[in-house]
Amino acid sequence: MLDYRIYNIIYDILYDMTSRSTPTPMPVRRALREASQHLSDWRRLQGLTIDQVADRAGVSIATLNRIEGGRGASFESILRVARALGVLDRVSAAFDPSETDVGRMRAIESLPIRIRRSRDEQR
Repeated sequence: MLDYRIYNIIYDILYDMTSRSTPTPMPVRRALREASQHLSDWRRLQGLTIDQVADRAGVSIATLNRIEGGRGASFESILRVARALGVLDRVSAAFDPSETDVGRMRAIESLPIRIRRSRDEQR
């Protein structure tokens, strides 16, 4: 059996190697930093403490500190915090393709050219 300390060292080395093999692109880091700042701003605008938001979101204080510090967390944790701050709808809308020019154009392209009445309606 491996000693617990040795296991942790091996895990840290392997985890560190995997995180270095795929560096975060600069635009992603910038967006993460900006989104983190926005969430922090929303929290402070509402006069809420980190403890209160973490409790309402169902995440740990450490996770919320990582999110607000721009170090990232799971997408679910970020959405939980957005919900606790009352901005989940805004986050969800940001991913809605129908809110973009391209999405609206594609939707129009997929509309049928002609719509015929059903046989039951013709009688």
